[in-house]
Amino acid sequence: MDKDAIIKELEFKAVRSSGAGGQHVNKVSTKVELYFDVAASSALSENEKERVYTKLKNRLTNEKVLLLYGGVSRSQHKNKALVVKKFLELMRSALTVAKKRRPTKPKRSAVEKRLKLKLKNAQKKSLRGKPKLE
Repeated sequence: MDKDAIIKELEFKAVRSSGAGGQHVNKVSTKVELYFDVAASSALSENEKERVYTKLKNRLTNEKVLLLYGGVSRSQHKNKALVVKKFLELMRSALTVAKKRRPTKPKRSAVEKRLKLKLKNAQKKSLRGKPKLE
């Protein structure tokens, strides 16, 4: 994944933010929307695109466009930087291939230790009962 090439393909749109802020929120467009068209991206290979489609399918629109919002700060520049950082982390996590799990057996010493502890607990609990009168 070439970070610079992907960042060049991003589209931004500034919109009015919601929530608290008084007059400031009503007159300034500080919220930033980030659009990334995965299908039209030349920075990603077909393999990487498929990986993004499967891992981020809940975040993609029907047109295969990734849409992220950033409206935490009152500054448009900070929001843009935050949404780009969020996007890069999301892409990094989507493009990483998980290691294949190799099944293993527990070691003999661990099995023996577990069985000894199990026997010890069983004996302890058997002694808790009422004494048998014969």
